[in-house]
Amino acid sequence: MSAVRQFNNPDDANFNADGKLRIALAGNPNCGKTTVFNGYTGARQHVGNYPGVTVDRKEGHITVGGKQVTVVDLPGTYSLTAYSMEELVARRELAAGNVQAVIDVVDSSALERNMLLTVQMLEMGIPVVLGCNMMDEARAAGIHIDMEHLGELLGIPVLPMVARSGEGLDEAMAVAIRLAQEGKANALRISYGSDIDPVLLDMEKRIEDSGLLTKKYMPHWIALKILEGDSEIMSEVRAANAALAEELEGMRKKAAAHVRSTLNANLESIITDYRYGFIRSLLRDGIVTQDAGKDRLALSDKLDKVLTNAFLGPLIMIGVLYLMFQVTFTVGDYPKGWVEDGFKWLGDTCTMLLPEGFAQSLIVDGIIAGVGGVVSFVPLILIMFALISFMEDSGYMARVAYMMDRIFRFFGLHGASVMPYIIAGGIAGGCAIPGVMATRTLRSPKEKLATLLTLPYMTCGAKLPVFLLLAGAFFPDNAPTVMFLIMITGWVMALLVARLLRSSIVKGEATPFVMELPPYRMPTLMSLLLHCWERAWMYLKKAGTVLVAISILIWAAMTFPGLPEDKSAPFDAQIAQLEEKIAAIPEGDEARAPIEEELGNVRNELKEEALAFSVAGRLGKAVEPATRPMGFDWRTDIALLAGVAAKEAVVATMGTAYAMGDQDPEDAAPLAERLKGDEAWSKATALSLMLFVLLYSPCFVALVVIRQEAGSWGWVAFSIVFNTALAFAVATAAYQMGRTVWG
Repeated sequence: MSAVRQFNNPDDANFNADGKLRIALAGNPNCGKTTVFNGYTGARQHVGNYPGVTVDRKEGHITVGGKQVTVVDLPGTYSLTAYSMEELVARRELAAGNVQAVIDVVDSSALERNMLLTVQMLEMGIPVVLGCNMMDEARAAGIHIDMEHLGELLGIPVLPMVARSGEGLDEAMAVAIRLAQEGKANALRISYGSDIDPVLLDMEKRIEDSGLLTKKYMPHWIALKILEGDSEIMSEVRAANAALAEELEGMRKKAAAHVRSTLNANLESIITDYRYGFIRSLLRDGIVTQDAGKDRLALSDKLDKVLTNAFLGPLIMIGVLYLMFQVTFTVGDYPKGWVEDGFKWLGDTCTMLLPEGFAQSLIVDGIIAGVGGVVSFVPLILIMFALISFMEDSGYMARVAYMMDRIFRFFGLHGASVMPYIIAGGIAGGCAIPGVMATRTLRSPKEKLATLLTLPYMTCGAKLPVFLLLAGAFFPDNAPTVMFLIMITGWVMALLVARLLRSSIVKGEATPFVMELPPYRMPTLMSLLLHCWERAWMYLKKAGTVLVAISILIWAAMTFPGLPEDKSAPFDAQIAQLEEKIAAIPEGDEARAPIEEELGNVRNELKEEALAFSVAGRLGKAVEPATRPMGFDWRTDIALLAGVAAKEAVVATMGTAYAMGDQDPEDAAPLAERLKGDEAWSKATALSLMLFVLLYSPCFVALVVIRQEAGSWGWVAFSIVFNTALAFAVATAAYQMGRTVWG
């Protein structure tokens, strides 16, 4: 059997010259299109971005008659206007002739709303197969659709589908290939009334006679887009024929003025109303019927009365989100431990096999320790995203965004911003990297930018060891309260800074929060697994590979240049003397213990001296005067500089910097005792450091992802400078007030 799924399709499919055929999947959000895509391609998917934008580009490959077919999953969209990046990307892909046919996936119980996209594609002259998905739910709700009659009225094939079980997928693909073989279809023509039709026909004739963009688009569709005031198409028209563009624009303005004066409406809304009128006329006369007494949305409505209740809804939401992270850490602790044990075994093995020296130190202390600290979080990420995917696919996540919109709107954000914050560590333990990626769901570039610039304030999993270390060491009686307050501080600072950004450098009108609350449904196991794999793989590629280089750099900076012989000689001599004394005392003799302790102290002093002489040590010394107002010394500064590379490195670097050797973030007690006994440390210092780590520059990998999503290195520089300045101000204030309160 082939590794690529085989379909029982005609052998005479009209493939491109290169032997390949591209079939697109289109549909509204929440119509099951992703499940259809997964049903066709399984794990054989490629995920990237469309050129120049951050909208997901998903493609997969199947075989048809021994030849390859590429299945393109278009972004979910309600129409083909140019108001959102998803709409624009989907339209460009369809209009460019990159696909030969489309399987339009619609929710069988919401045909009227879903078919607006269908009508717009038919007006473009694209061969379309209408796949009525979720027929199992429709049947359960007593909904019946006369597919054959609807197909006759539309002039296209209409087929039943149940993507969850695979019903109708093969048939839909077979018909799509047949339509692709037949070539471009005739454009659908709808009457838009006596006020618009004459103008539309006149514009169409002029476009056709002049050949204006007719090699790319249907003349009828170009005329429609001009009448709708589509800025994207108007730009293309002006570039192709400026004189005709001006003439067509004049005709549009005249028609718009007429419609406004007679109907008190704009052209676009009139055209949309006629499209919906056309759809409603199709669905009459028994095309769609429903058995009496059955309502598919009844259960969802009953659940929403509780889950989106003004009082109970937020409490349940907090409980659900808290439970999600509780499950993540409780369940994920076991595989996380296994991964950590695996890397420890690997480190111990390399230590035994490799001779002592720079090579051993580089591999064990640099690469294995650095990468292992990040990779150990992968099980947590898998579990977290499985739960998040479950909430998304079940329909609950749409309710979360709905409930949070009112609060977020006050701060210039969108209700959909809540998920990136949560993923980034809004309830402690997330990661800024997938959080930044999650901002792709935001349609407004300004709201997206404000969200991705502020979500690094969340308490991500990499920061937790720092907070746990300091809260346990300096606030042992109130550690849980301190941890909770740190988390709340992250939210408050994120919202306040977002408000500042939205009223200054990222001004813009707030986008309307219009969203569909889909019916609650049980997600498929395949969908959950694919979501987990996709996101975990992206994390590993972006985090793991970059961290190898970062780990090597940190190791080198803390190792070179080595301590000169004249400075190390006194320590070496003292160590040699102590080793001789220990050797002379029998094993088990109590007299060995104090000498061994003294030996450990001398070795730590040597490490501290060598660290101070290294590049990292010198850099820490240089930075120390600037960080003194926050209560930090040069050793803390080294850890903070390492934290810019990866927040996971902060505690480990502090362990080394404070002459404690390599420190395990999960077992920070020895370091805690050392900090408590250090005269330079106090409650004020601990509070200052926690707030600084919470707010200062995102880690390197997060910065790279911010660059990808924001589209400019300027915003990366802003994130580094602004966040660090904010952290400095907040930490300084906290330190000075803490000294006043605690002394």
